Amino acid sequence: MTFNQLGLSETLLKTIAEQGYTTPTPVQEQAIPLILAGKDVLAGAQTGTGKTASFTLPLLQKLTETFNPQQTPRRIRALILVPTRELAAQVYESVQTYGALSPLHAELVVGGASIGQQTRQLRRGCDIVIATTGRLIDHINQRVVNLGNVEYLVLDEADRMLDMGFLPDIKQIMTLLPKQRQTVLFSATVPNGVKALAAQLLNNPVEVAVAKQNATAENVSELIYGIGKEYKRELISYLIGSNNWKQVLVFVRTKHGADRLEKQLIEDGIRTVALHGDKTQGARNKALEYFKTGKVQVLVATDVASRGLDIDDLPHVINFDLPQVAEDYIHRIGRTGRAGASGSAISLVCPEDAYLLVEIEKLLKRQIPRIADTGYEPVSLKVIDAPKKNAPHKDTGKKDFRHTKKPVKADNAKRGAGKPSKPTDSKRGTGKPSKSRTR
Repeated sequence: MTFNQLGLSETLLKTIAEQGYTTPTPVQEQAIPLILAGKDVLAGAQTGTGKTASFTLPLLQKLTETFNPQQTPRRIRALILVPTRELAAQVYESVQTYGALSPLHAELVVGGASIGQQTRQLRRGCDIVIATTGRLIDHINQRVVNLGNVEYLVLDEADRMLDMGFLPDIKQIMTLLPKQRQTVLFSATVPNGVKALAAQLLNNPVEVAVAKQNATAENVSELIYGIGKEYKRELISYLIGSNNWKQVLVFVRTKHGADRLEKQLIEDGIRTVALHGDKTQGARNKALEYFKTGKVQVLVATDVASRGLDIDDLPHVINFDLPQVAEDYIHRIGRTGRAGASGSAISLVCPEDAYLLVEIEKLLKRQIPRIADTGYEPVSLKVIDAPKKNAPHKDTGKKDFRHTKKPVKADNAKRGAGKPSKPTDSKRGTGKPSKSRTR
């Protein structure tokens, strides 16, 4: 099938062709005709499947067909809600690209940017708003935004929105929307919470599923390195340096951990930048730009980056820390292996996090391959006493997990540069991490 067979306008087909696309992805093939036909849609589609164009293309066509140039100021006719600023920016870019030849005007409404500037732009009027829920509610409370004319609602990455606690915001926004509207809900996974939300928002929806639920892309190779916590930084530097990897997305659990690892990798001579929620929007945009253009090799990120990052041919993802929520493992490694490309996903798992690995493999219904020889003393990833479900693991002073053996300490004669914890190492800044593995 080609885009010409989906019922899209000649203007949109011209724009699509200019972008170099000829064949729709499976989710585009299924969703676009349904949305054009006015159906409510519940779509389960993993990242990297072309889902953004699946709703932006038909949305632009329907809005353009009924566009009234005499309507001034313009009213908000379409609302697209997303969980993160990065994903909002990606959707906004898609709307701008495919809508370049249309008369429509879109506004990006996210936190971390000037609320005053957004207010002025919204008061001038627009047709489409792409927003994160918190900043949109700020504008609603200030009576800047009127959602009474919304004809089309899109919720993108609905599962992530629920995970991040945005359900109260969504419900508040829903009370301000007309009941007569077309609603489209996209989600990488469709757990019970998403099904319940869809039942409240959608009217006789048509379900679209292009991949097995809770499945990772087949073209992504996954590996587990069982290793003591104190050697993670050392191993990651070795993997990046010895393999000369040019573009690696590294996930950590906390903002502080992201900043710390950024400094450590820079000390190891690896060009690195951190991305997390405490960064200003300008700093976040700059970090992404540096990473995409190759000015840095490594982007160290919290889960704020597990959705919405659209990076062509990202070859490597490393979980420095496993995610607390098993589904986030799928979202994280979904940053690689996009659009049919191959990719690798490596997870460094210490005994303290063994219970998280159990939950991930239970979700996947399979075991992720282990690296038998990590170059360090073997550790046990058998769970002895996992934390209570839905409660974060805390260090209470009691050991929940144990090493099978005492970790091997670095031997300066064998490791050449000395212990990685010392930034005064003369090898630092050379672009070559300390060779701390025992091969």
